[in-house]
Amino acid sequence: MVARVTHYRIREGKVDEFVATVQSLTAAMDKLKGFRVLLVLHGEDKSSREAMAISVWDTTEDLRDSDNNAFYYHLISKVLSCCESFSPMHQQEVMMSKFTNS
Repeated sequence: MVARVTHYRIREGKVDEFVATVQSLTAAMDKLKGFRVLLVLHGEDKSSREAMAISVWDTTEDLRDSDNNAFYYHLISKVLSCCESFSPMHQQEVMMSKFTNS
């Protein structure tokens, strides 16, 4: 498995819009081949505008294919419109994972 990791700095007053946009993205991601899980993390300080997203995919090929999905790409552009800045998306190998079955 592989993960895509991205850091975001959300525009002031746009945190709720950022969250809503990311939530709308999850339905599209569920339909993408190889998609496993999406985690969006926010700092301990509730006033922080920093966030990090980690999406996990079965293979590198699946992750890269998601970049070519028009609807997914459109939603990502909406997420980025809520941000002042973001780090380049980078890929990392998942060494170990464990999620409970719910």
